[in-house]
Amino acid sequence: MNWTSFDTWIVVVGALCAAACALPGCFLVLRKMSMMGDAISHAVLPGLAIAFLITGTRASVSMFIGAAIAGILTAVFTQWITRFGNVDRGAAMGIVFTTLFAVGLLLIRQAADHVDLDPGCVLYGAIELAPLDIVKVAGFDIPRAALVNGAVLLCNTAIIGLLFKELKLGSFDPDLADTLGFSSNFLHYLLMTMVAVTTVAAFESVGSIIVIAMLIVPPATALLLTHRLLPMILIAIGAAIASAIIGHMAALVVPGWLGFASTTTSGMIALASGVLFTLAWLFSPIDGLFVEAWRQKNSEWLQDFEETMSK
Repeated sequence: MNWTSFDTWIVVVGALCAAACALPGCFLVLRKMSMMGDAISHAVLPGLAIAFLITGTRASVSMFIGAAIAGILTAVFTQWITRFGNVDRGAAMGIVFTTLFAVGLLLIRQAADHVDLDPGCVLYGAIELAPLDIVKVAGFDIPRAALVNGAVLLCNTAIIGLLFKELKLGSFDPDLADTLGFSSNFLHYLLMTMVAVTTVAAFESVGSIIVIAMLIVPPATALLLTHRLLPMILIAIGAAIASAIIGHMAALVVPGWLGFASTTTSGMIALASGVLFTLAWLFSPIDGLFVEAWRQKNSEWLQDFEETMSK
């Protein structure tokens, strides 16, 4: 494996992207709204396309605004359909995101006729090309994707740090949050905005499909290892960064083992996060499959022992 500075930047971009996604993803998992991350990651497509068709540019600010609006509308439409249509939330999410995703694909295709806006990159990302698009900062060449995802990571960290207690309360007991004067609706839509902006920042790096894994799998892995919120967030960030490192290394090495020419780093990052989740599911000291089996076996042995002694 011939490691270069190019590979280092790919890992840095992937790690920043994955960590930025893991932060709001923790609250999505706790709120049992993992599907909402899927919905928003698909539904922001029309926001991206409309922003480009209006402005004629792929500038990050206009894309962020378009994606944020689309993400908020996804949450609003889902709430409306659930409340006024008497439809299950999961079904409402499916209705909203499939419709908006289809509209987004049509608009992206229309925009692609006038600019190099590839629908494939929107879906799967192009993290391998991220180090080619550089920006000079204090005399250093830094990939634009690293700056964008790094800025989103800092923003997500700042929001969660400032509103940690409120977001925690809104996730576990929205009614109590309202009673104490913290609007659960505001916290809900703030979280949806964070997810939307994080998603569009990750588009060019890992695409709209792979970002779902980054939003959900590291937080789910952390939840298997701890039931406390702050440790969960820290473990999720660690798992996300580890997935980026392992994923890129696997993308360089594994195809040769299997006789393939190459594979995508974003796909291997998602696979690495799935492997880490599987290990946590099997060996977690709290909810691990083997630990539960060991506890059950010891419980049965203890019960048999007590029955024997009582005779």
